[in-house]
Amino acid sequence: ASYGPNPICKGCLSCSKDNGCIRCQHKLFFFLRREGMRQYAGYYGLRTPDMNRCSRCRIENCDSCFSRDFCTKCKTGFYSHRGRCFRGCPPGFAALEELMECVEGCEVGQWSEWGTCSRNNKTCGFKWGLETRTRQIVKKPAKDTIPCPTIAESRRCKMAMRHCPGGK
Repeated sequence: ASYGPNPICKGCLSCSKDNGCIRCQHKLFFFLRREGMRQYAGYYGLRTPDMNRCSRCRIENCDSCFSRDFCTKCKTGFYSHRGRCFRGCPPGFAALEELMECVEGCEVGQWSEWGTCSRNNKTCGFKWGLETRTRQIVKKPAKDTIPCPTIAESRRCKMAMRHCPGGK
């Protein structure tokens, strides 16, 4: 859109001769600048009394941006995290599938040592048993819908004493 001999808008869907760009075309973004309590509306890129333009989002795998370096909606199959787009969420964050966002996930501590090999609460009398280890939840997830990783696991083990002392 333009008014008169000089184009005042570039990349705009709607343009006003007094205010310049009012709405950007698809995949171009609107920019707001704040200074203290004041907020200035404009479009990222060059804005002068004679010209005002929208700018293309430069973030990889992003569909729409708030500014040149902050994505608000990622392309299909990518998760949004702190203004960027990722195939998977970084460590410590979990994927919220319905919003395709990475949120703070469940944080768990280190695994304990493997416990004593036992079967039916006995440490003898069998050839094979199970040993277990655990870990604690350090931080609960931001949303209850995000499951924590497993906090206990067991594995098969060979009993130290196949026969119990005294024949019991």
